[in-house]
Amino acid sequence: MTTRLRRHKAPSDPDCATDPLCCAALGDAVLDRADAERFAAVLKALADPGRLRLLSLIRAAPGGEVCVGDLVDALGLSQPTVSHHLRILTDAGLLTRDRRGNWVWYAANGDRLAEVRDLLR
Repeated sequence: MTTRLRRHKAPSDPDCATDPLCCAALGDAVLDRADAERFAAVLKALADPGRLRLLSLIRAAPGGEVCVGDLVDALGLSQPTVSHHLRILTDAGLLTRDRRGNWVWYAANGDRLAEVRDLLR
C-alpha cells in the first residue's frame, strides 16, 4: 500500500511556492466556467444507461458507424426512444450523424471522447 503525502502549508504561506507539497490557489483551476459547463453537459448526456449502451454499440460496430434502424433492434427500445437518446448524444458532441437517403448513420466523435477521457485522468 502506498502512502499519500499531505501538504502542511496553506497557499497563503510565504514559502508555499517553493514547497512541492503545497497546492496552487483555487483560482488557478484548470477548467474555466465555460469549459466546466460544456463538460457537465457531456457528462450529463453520458449519465444514462441507455445512452451508454448506444455509445458502446456504435463504437463496437464494424466500420465505426451504425444505422438508426440497427440500434432499435439491438436495444429492444422503441424508435422514438432511441432517436431521443441519439439526439442528446449528438447535441453533446459525442456522436456525428450522416443522412443517407431515408436513413441516418451515427458514428462516435473520437475527438470529443478523447476530451472526456483526458478530463477524467
